[in-house]
Formats: sequence, C-alpha cells, structure tokens
Amino acid sequence: MLVGHMKPDRTLFRRAAYPGLVLLFLLMQFSLIHAGSIQVEPQGLRYPRKERGKKCGHDCMTRGQQNQSYANSDGVACAERVVQSFLKEIFAELSERRMWDMMILLLALSSSSFSEDKLNMCMDAKHHKKVPGPEGQLYLQCAPWRDNACCTANTSTEAHEDNSYLYNFNWNHCGAMSDECKKHFIQDTCFYECSPHLGPWIQEVDQSWRKERIFNVPLCKEDCHEWWEDCKNEFTCKSNWHTGWDWSSGINKCPADRKCRKWTEVYPTPKYMCEQIWSNSYLYTTYSKTSGRCMQLWFSGLNPNKKVAEYYINSAQQDQSFAFIMLVFLAFVQVVV
Repeated sequence: MLVGHMKPDRTLFRRAAYPGLVLLFLLMQFSLIHAGSIQVEPQGLRYPRKERGKKCGHDCMTRGQQNQSYANSDGVACAERVVQSFLKEIFAELSERRMWDMMILLLALSSSSFSEDKLNMCMDAKHHKKVPGPEGQLYLQCAPWRDNACCTANTSTEAHEDNSYLYNFNWNHCGAMSDECKKHFIQDTCFYECSPHLGPWIQEVDQSWRKERIFNVPLCKEDCHEWWEDCKNEFTCKSNWHTGWDWSSGINKCPADRKCRKWTEVYPTPKYMCEQIWSNSYLYTTYSKTSGRCMQLWFSGLNPNKKVAEYYINSAQQDQSFAFIMLVFLAFVQVVV
C-alpha cells in the first residue's frame, strides 16, 4: 500500500453517471438546435408547419416594428412559445416505439462505456503497468496474479523486501514485525500493485507520485479478521499509515509526539484496522469469501475478484440506468407539457 497525503474522493456513482448525463445533454441540444431554427408561433393547425412558421414570423416582426415594448418583451415570449410548440409537434410525431428505442440505445451506449473500462484496468500510480497482462515470473505471494497483472516481476519481488525501493516503507518502526504479521502486508502490497479488477473503486487524487488510488474496496471478513489476529501482538504508533510519518531519514519513523502502543490499543477491532490503516482504501464487510460480494486478498487458482468487480459494476449500472431514464423522461415531460 502507499504513503502520502489524500484528497477527498469522488463516488463510484458519480463517475458512472457521467456518460448518461453527457448523452442527455447532447440529446437536449439536438432538440434545441432544430427548435431554434423556428422563430415564430404557429397560428393555427390549418396551416402546414412551414407555412405557419412563416405566418407567425411575419406577425411577430410586424407587431415588433409597430410596438417597441412588444419587440422587447412579448416578442421574446412569442419566440419561446413557438419553440415549445415546435417541440410538441416533433415528439408527437415520434411513435412510442421510436422514443423507447432511442432511450434504450442511449442507455446502452452510456452503460457500455463504463463497464468496458472498469473491469480490466490498472491504476495510474507509481509502479503500475499501463495495461494489465500476463506476468509469468511473479514472486511468491504475488504469484496468484501471474495470468493477468498490473505489476511487473520486479515489483513483485520488491513487495517482499523490508524498506524496498517501492516506497521505502519501514514495517519495523516499533520493533521487528513478526513474519506472521508481515505476510499480510506483503499480500496487501501484492493486491494493490497487481490487481487488474479494482476499477470500480479507483478514484482520482492530486499527488506528485500518482494520479489515482483505491477507495472503499470491500474486503472479505476472513481476510480482515486473519490479518488482525496475526498482528494483534505487534506494536505501532499510528492508526493511519498513509500520512504523518517522520521521513527525515529517508524512511518512515514514528513522529516525536507518537509513542509505540499495542496493536489492539491502536486497532481495537479488525474493522477499525482494515478501514483506518490505509485511509479507507478498504471497506470492512461481513461477507464471506463464498459470497461473491467481497474482494479477496488471498486466493489460489483463478482470480475470484473479477466476478466481484462485475457484480459491483452491474450494480452501479442499475443505479445509472434508473437515473438516466428518469432524466430523459423528465426532459420529455418538460418539452411536451
């Protein structure tokens, strides 16, 4: 995991909604462009649309020339009414089937742009690859990601080293950390550096050494509990390991005003540890590894986290779909009423 100062993050739903909102804006602009070409008010259904436009335009211009106050006020209202009337005719002429087909098409386009990007991607961060791919030589605990990884073999090796060049982070800042505890931090580093399925939880940050981070990745309860159990006899001086260290020596040391305390005093519960230690990069859940609703730090064989990412992407798309349909519906109602 990483060290540095964090900015407040955007939500997953906000990012999912962008394509739908853009398409809705374009749809409304398309309608207004056509409507804007008509500057007059229809004077009756007995005229064809084009002729009504000409007649209304003549009436509006004539009255505007005769009366300046009309040109400045009522003339504007005249133009507004003709735009509304024109749009009524446009949507009245569209069959219900055509309208629904258009909505479905726009919804499909906005949904696909979100899902294709998020399921298989790498963060824009310090040591991540640009795109995920096979890495047959991943080292030890990082090996489960060898079929599709965002880390290189060299990164996977450094993830197992104390004070490695990755981040110069010192696990032994309050005495030597036991191997039983350290293996969880190695696994955490492999998960962060190598996972290609963290897209639903990637957020933008403004930092010199990375542009993206993960936020609220839902972890399986077994991983959090085992991590806490294996580290409960350790010592540390800080609850949030992302910030607040003394880096004057080039590696992290406890600040002068922070004393080393028992792990269980700093992290009274597995939930508190998992969520606080890396500034809410992880979200504690009560889901088990068999639920398909939580991400696994530890696994063997096929990566189970792809299916979990798909589940959360689909959930986000359902929220996006509902919001998008409601926006389009309200836009139609506003135009035709």
